[in-house]
Amino acid sequence: MAASRLIILGVAVAAASGAGYVAKNMASLAPQEAAVDAGPHEPSIQLADVLVLSADVPMGAPTDGHLSWQPWPADGINANFVTRAADPEAIEKLKGSIARVAMYSGEPLRRSKLVGEGQGFLSSLLPSGKRAIATRIAADTSAGGFILPNDFVDVIMTRRVDSGSEGGGAGFVTETILKNIKVLAIDQAIQEDEEGRRVKVGETATLELTPQQAEIITVAQQMADRLTLSLRSIADAQEKSDGEADYLVSGNGRRGTVRLIKSGEVSEVRARK
Repeated sequence: MAASRLIILGVAVAAASGAGYVAKNMASLAPQEAAVDAGPHEPSIQLADVLVLSADVPMGAPTDGHLSWQPWPADGINANFVTRAADPEAIEKLKGSIARVAMYSGEPLRRSKLVGEGQGFLSSLLPSGKRAIATRIAADTSAGGFILPNDFVDVIMTRRVDSGSEGGGAGFVTETILKNIKVLAIDQAIQEDEEGRRVKVGETATLELTPQQAEIITVAQQMADRLTLSLRSIADAQEKSDGEADYLVSGNGRRGTVRLIKSGEVSEVRARK
């Protein structure tokens, strides 16, 4: 019995010694592991705060309450972005700005998309060198009211022309005087409603024109019995316009006709053969 007890006691002492050794090694390793984990983790990508839209802002709407700072990869920051490092007070400065074009949630803000201080809204939409001219329309002269801002149209003039011969009476001539013209606004609406529908038929269309085209339509408004807007396909938006009625402002008149000015009104009659 004494021998078996000694064996059991020896095994217990060996187990205790082994457990102590393991515990000592674990205690010595724990501080090192803690020291490694305690250090701050550097981000793998450098970030910088950029001013972004926190909600959709339609054209002509203010940016109030829709601006916030958001971390952005430094390598992807465009020179036109507004950053906190360059302008920390940007939210306060731009909170009353008006959107020149529609902007969307999560999009970095660009100052070029805002109406400049002291500028009129419509003038900020006009490209350099362009003019805005308004012309009266009705449902029967504007594709049944389906012409919307940012559509492209042709302008058709219908006017009365005397035959130039006795008893010949008068007839009507119709021609396209301007082609592929952008519609800036219908009445005072510069975009369609939220559901893409017209609420009512507009009475005035504002067109984006060159100075020469502005002169043409101004003369046409004096001469025409009616001006009609013909809606074009969006696929033709980039098509270059040609064959416009430059003769209206050149003073030459159209071939085969004579221009008459009577009591401030301009008209054309067919030349006698």
